[in-house]
Amino acid sequence: MIALLLAAAVPSTAVNAERAFARDAQALGQWTAFAKWADRDAVMFTPQAVWARDFLKGRKNPPQSVRWWPERAISSCDGHTTVTAGPWRIPSSNATGGFTTVWQLDKQNWRWVYDAGDQSYKSGKPPARIRSERASCRGKAPGAPVPPPPALTAKQANSTPADYGRGNSADKTLGWDWKVKPDGTRLFRTYLWNGTRYRLVLNQTVAPQK
Repeated sequence: MIALLLAAAVPSTAVNAERAFARDAQALGQWTAFAKWADRDAVMFTPQAVWARDFLKGRKNPPQSVRWWPERAISSCDGHTTVTAGPWRIPSSNATGGFTTVWQLDKQNWRWVYDAGDQSYKSGKPPARIRSERASCRGKAPGAPVPPPPALTAKQANSTPADYGRGNSADKTLGWDWKVKPDGTRLFRTYLWNGTRYRLVLNQTVAPQK
């Protein structure tokens, strides 16, 4: 019975996890919600890359949380890895922008491993439908969708993320990578397996926020 109750509490999809994350931000506080849903090795940007666990530790919630909602979802064939994207806004200041999050399903729940915001949206409302795209389950994905970065030293791996990173779904049908330039410009790409090759489906270049 306990196992069934725990299973029922886990969102069925990354989109539902994103929505639950957004609700928690309003109910629990912005940074409390970020910490609740973050993977241990999750990465955020300030604009340089930082470990979320370090950035969020002891951070006080703002008086009003940002509000956001997903409008696009890009998923692996097995459905266990999804990139979500959409707009955000802060009602009190009329500030708006966009976000991109990478979600992975572990043995217990959905966790975000990458979260980044930008100023790409000037306004927006929750969409009537989510734009969804899923990797093909045909054929056999040959390996990692994006080339691996140079190896990190033990000190780099245990202290702070470098200025680049990559990841892929367990079934190798979805991959992503990111890079932050010295001036804070952030690059992010997502690749999907289409049954015969990997296809670039999301390619972001985000200027440093002013």
